Order: sequence, then C-alpha cells, then structure tokens
Amino acid sequence: MALSGLKVVEFAGLAPGPFTGLILADNGASVVRIDRPSALSADILCRGKTSAAISPKVPSGKAALTKLIASADILIDPFRPGVMERLGLGPEVFLGNGSSPGLNERLIYARIVGFPRTGPHKDMAGHDINYLALSGILSILPGTADKPSFPINLLADFAGGGLTCALGILLALVERGKSGRGQVVNADMVSGTRYLSSFPLLGLLSPSSAMSSGTRGSRLLDGGAPFYNIYTCKDGLWMSVGCIEPAFFKVFLERFVEAVPPGFSLGGWTPTFEVQFDQDEWPKLKEYLTMGFAAYHRDHWASVFHGTDACALPVLTTDEAAALDPSSSPFPVPHPRIVTSRPATEKPKSIGLDTLALRPGQHTREILTELGLDDAQLEEMVREGAIDISKARPSKL
Repeated sequence: MALSGLKVVEFAGLAPGPFTGLILADNGASVVRIDRPSALSADILCRGKTSAAISPKVPSGKAALTKLIASADILIDPFRPGVMERLGLGPEVFLGNGSSPGLNERLIYARIVGFPRTGPHKDMAGHDINYLALSGILSILPGTADKPSFPINLLADFAGGGLTCALGILLALVERGKSGRGQVVNADMVSGTRYLSSFPLLGLLSPSSAMSSGTRGSRLLDGGAPFYNIYTCKDGLWMSVGCIEPAFFKVFLERFVEAVPPGFSLGGWTPTFEVQFDQDEWPKLKEYLTMGFAAYHRDHWASVFHGTDACALPVLTTDEAAALDPSSSPFPVPHPRIVTSRPATEKPKSIGLDTLALRPGQHTREILTELGLDDAQLEEMVREGAIDISKARPSKL
C-alpha cells in the first residue's frame, strides 16, 4: 500500500484528527494513537491503529513519547495552539529551530486546530458549527428565510479539517522526498472550509453566477430551483432532483408528466420545457412537482427515472446505500481506490465491527517494549502514573 512503512504518532482528539489518522492507516501507515492513561472511551475512527496510554505530564512518560516521536515519520497534533509546546513536545524539539538541530528533522508535524492560529479566535473553544459560522459558508447554506440550516459535522470537521490535513501531510511527504527535510503542516477548519468552498465563494463575486443574487432559498443550488430539490413521496420517503442542464430537464419533465396520474394538473396548468429558467414560474413548477411526487411511493418514482438522464434518484437510507455499495460492506471503505498493474503484495485490511474496537492503552506494553524499554522501566512508569498497562493485550499484534 502507498504509505506502508511510515510510522505515525496520533495524539487522541475528536473527529478531524482521528479521521486524518484513519486515512493514513487505511493506506498502509502504522498509526499509534496516544491516549491519556485515564481515558475510558474508545474512538470509532480507529481502524488499523494501535493505542498506547502515556502521560506526557510525567517525566518518564514525556521521555518515552519524545523517543517515540523521534522515530516517527508523522505526528498528528489535535490540540489548541501552544499545548504541545507547554508539554515540551513542540515542533522545534524535533525539527530544530535554525540555531540548533532537532531530534527528527524528517518529521512531518501536522497540526489541526479550529480557528486560524494568528486570528482573534485562536485561543477559543469551538466545534464544527462554529468553524462553519466563521468561514462564511454557513451564511449561504440552505435553510429558511429566517436562518440557514447546518449539516451534521461533515463540512468543517471532516472535509475542511481531517481530509485537508491528510492532504497537507501527503504534500509534505512529497516535499520531504525532494529536500529530505520534514515540514510543519498547519491546518485549521475555518480556512479549510473556505478553501473547500472555493466554487460558491468565487461564484458570489461573479454577477452572472447563480449564487450571486437572491435571498436564501431562491437561488439555483440552495433550494430555490424546482429542478434542483428534494420531494416527498406518498410513503414519506424522498426523491432527489438535479436536472440543471436543459437536456436533462427535458428528459425529467417528459418522464414526470407521463408518469403522474391521468388528468393531473395544477388548476389546468402543466409545465413545458420553457419554464425551466423562468423564475416567475418556479413557485408554480415546484408546487406541481410536489403534488405529483406525493401521488406515488418513492420506489415507483425511482423506477420511472431509472436508466435515464433525468438526474432524478431516490434518497436512500444508510442501510440501503450500504447494500448498494460496490464493496458490499456495511462500513464505509477507503476511497479513492488506487489501481496498479503490479501484482498485489498486501491484502486489503478487513473492515468489520471488531476493527472499531480499540481500548485506550491496549498496546502500551508492546509499543514501549519495541521502543526499547524493559519490564523494570515499565513498572517504574506505572508507579509514576506515566502509563497504564492494565488494559494492554498480552500477545503480539
């Protein structure tokens, strides 16, 4: 696999940091998650990782972590600015500071925070909805006339955060391949979300853009257009419609008008292809489609449009989507797929319920043993409260 042989140290955090580590692990990297000795809960984004429960606040714990990071390729820091420096594990310790060498100058030191590190909010707490708010993107998302609606924590945490940080790590690895030196990767979820949203943000600057004029819920892609919307069917399930191009709208409307009950109309009105971009007609078209979709169940409408270019597809439940996935796995599988003409030398990692279970500190003993610590040193660390090996598994991985 592409990242086989790379060693990653991931300090346990919430959502974006673990997702960055998951991407690396899914592509072959060896990822050690550092948990607190007192940690009780396990993260579900732990497939392919191991866990060591080590406290950096105890001298022997800090020494062990310093040694572990000094032997790693990548470190994932999910803390607020300054935390790792106060622990004595900041990037200058490993990468050097210009006047003195570091312990591991090939290290990729990836830092992921919520707010820009130099902005007025850098020391504040926050979550996805807050980062989304400061990015400006929340203000243009669909919702009601009174306020925008937010998606679950996908945009800032995972897309603008974890995925962007993983991209930064890969770019830093490419640079390291040229220069031989490590890099600091600074990712923040506000800036990552803005970059992710380049298309709508740049569109707002263009007078001709479908995003540049109108109020929320009146524009092309935010629920204003009847041909880019979601409709409720007779059984309470939904159909998605996204026939923006005239050719696709023509196919959609032909199929729809043929499929509605005989004699169905909106007070004698039936839409024609010419109404697509006539915004004065949009309310009437939306009402027509709403009433029409409500006449039949979702699966009936799915069969009407199946195999056509109508851009009308059923809104699947999570279980239905899993059953339709080419992998036949109920769990999300790594993506994108990397295809090579060379014979595979490694088996893909299995994905199952057992891969979601990672107890904090499950591999502390074996990780520190591989690092060169003996039983006497481990026992001393336990007495000092630097580690907890009570949860460690007795056998090798």
